[in-house]
Formats: sequence, structure tokens, C-alpha cells
Amino acid sequence: MNSLIAVAYLTGLSYAATMDCVGTISSLSDVAEAVKCTTVNINSFTVPGGQALTLNLLQGTTVNMQGDVTFGVANWDGPLFTVSGNDVTCAFSQAGTVFSEAKFINNLLVPVNGNGHKFDGNGPSYWDGLGGNGGVVKPAPMMKIKISGLYEGVTVVNSPARTYSVSNPGPLTMTGLTIDNSLGDQPNSQSDGKPAGHNTDGFDCSTEDLVISNSNIHNQDDCLAINKGSNITFTGNTCTGGHGISVGSISTGATVDNIQITNNKIINNDQALRIKTKSDATGASVTGVTYSGNTATGCREFGVIIDQSYPSTLGTPGNGVKISGINFTGATSNIAVASSADRVAVNCGSGSCTGSWDWSSLKVSGGKVGPITGFNGITGFSQ
Repeated sequence: MNSLIAVAYLTGLSYAATMDCVGTISSLSDVAEAVKCTTVNINSFTVPGGQALTLNLLQGTTVNMQGDVTFGVANWDGPLFTVSGNDVTCAFSQAGTVFSEAKFINNLLVPVNGNGHKFDGNGPSYWDGLGGNGGVVKPAPMMKIKISGLYEGVTVVNSPARTYSVSNPGPLTMTGLTIDNSLGDQPNSQSDGKPAGHNTDGFDCSTEDLVISNSNIHNQDDCLAINKGSNITFTGNTCTGGHGISVGSISTGATVDNIQITNNKIINNDQALRIKTKSDATGASVTGVTYSGNTATGCREFGVIIDQSYPSTLGTPGNGVKISGINFTGATSNIAVASSADRVAVNCGSGSCTGSWDWSSLKVSGGKVGPITGFNGITGFSQ
């Protein structure tokens, strides 16, 4: 079940003064009054196509999900769901799990209650194998997260395109989440024999001070895409069927710093780990990306790829994004690739990849030797 708890706090342990009432949402027309209360109960209902469920939460609010929320179908930009608030803690339970205990979070007592519910984006009604590259207009992202604190145990199924956009205003932990777009692996009448789901990114992040942990993602694009930001940790997650864990694509002016990618499982993705920068980007940088203890099986195209020619793959690289401090340290990252895949490919622009990169804790098996061009600073690893 998905039960949403929102707790906001002021200095020390005191709670904000808000309205002590209970609001119930059984349709969108109930939202405006319900969010004036510090307890909000969401019953099962369908959000009409072309409209969104938007929760602008008061400090100290508890929102309990008491049924599934399904989003109707319409060709529009979305998002379908937005939750926002400063210093808010949101906690859902995993589907099928009931939490009866309370938790202490940041020294605050936060009750967590679950009833086995989910958000359903009706993806099969949109999927055409094209994602955001054409075909019908698809709401993207499905879920927009604009809170700090804790966001826990949410189950999302069948996102029309990108699932989460994360732009937290302060430190945020997202944990115990499920993204299930597995139906998109199959072709349909609109997809010309290709998987019907496309551009179904798990998490698109342009933010800082974010932890995503212990979550399961089955999709048809990047499991994680960090477009800019700092102090981001992605740990203990399982990524199935997509394009792996990515930093990028990096655009002009974007900076990425202090990224930790640790102890994840990557299953049947195009590649396990990727850094991709746009060939025409300028004034941008990626530094301090650390990989540790990741495992991957069934990589179809690459084990690890660092490529400065995006949107091409291993094309002519640009040199306007400076890359440094890309390391595999600590626990060994073991990556197994398909027989036709490149184990490692590095494609750097002239002078844009710098320093010494310690890859002594990377092991890649299967496949064939990939090209390493434009950089000779990798130490402790050979293909």
C-alpha cells in the first residue's frame, strides 16, 4: 500500500502550527479544501485525463492513501502528480506491506501506515515505441517531487514516459520505491515490433543533496539520469531492462559533482554505467563520480561507457565538458556483458578528460575490447 506521511518541522523538535482537521480526497474537486488540513485521506479514484493531482502540503501534514489512484488518458504534457513543500517528510509503504510501527526521522516521530495501493499512469494507452521522440503526446514526468525530507515506499506502475522528476529544495531521501513498467517490454500494434515503452526513465535528477536507495526499477530507458547537481547517492537499487545508470546527458553550463553509485544491481540493460555529455556543450563539468560494489549482468552494448559525442554514440566528441575524478574504488564492481558488447568504451574530446582515474575495483567479463580514445589516465584496469 502506499500511505503518504508528510511531516514538516520548525526549529528543534517543534511542529508548525497548522489546521488540526481531517480532509478527504475522493476527486480533484476535494483537493483545495483537503490540503488545508494536517491530515488528508485519499480514497480510490481516477484523475480525469488531462488533469493532475497536485498536493501543496502544509507543514505537519499526514496524507494517508486509502486506495489506488489511476490517471485517465489524454495527450498532454503533464505532470500527473506533484507533491511539494519545504522540510516535508513523505512516507509510503511498499505495495503489499503493512507498517504498524512508528519511525523516528530527524528526531521526529513519524507514523507509517500501509494498505497496498499504487499510482497507475495507464502507460499502455500511450506507448507506441517512440516515447518522447514522436507519436502521441505523453505526460512526462508522471511524478514530480519537490520536497525535502523522506519519500518512502511508493509504487508506480505504467508511467506514460519519464517516471520521476526530482528537484528537492533541501536534503531528500527516496527509498523503498517501485517503478514497474515491465509491460512496456512487449511490442504493441503501434510500436512496429519494438518494445512499446520508450523514454520511461526511472529518475531524472537536476538537484543536490539527494539519496535514492533500496528501490526496484523496471523500465525502458535510463534507470537514473543525473543531468546536473551535487551530493547525490544512488545505492542498493535494482535496475532491470533499461539503459543503465547514467550521468548525463550533460548540457551547456551544467555541473555535476560528488556522485556516489554503490551496491546496485543492473540486469539486462544496454549498458551498466554511463557518462554522456553533449558534443556541443560548453562551460560544463563532471567531477568526483565514484562507483563501488555494483554488479551487472546481460549488458547488451557496453559494460562501462564514457562518451562525449552525445546524441551520437562513439562519434566525434566535443571538448566543452571537463571530466575528472571518475573512480572505481572500494568493493569491486563486477560487470558481465554480452558476447557482442564492448567491455569498456571511453570517447573523450581533446583535453577534456583530465587527471588520474583509479579503476582498480572494476572487473568486466565477456564481450570484446572496446575503444579508449582521447584519454590515457585510467589506472589499475585493463580490458
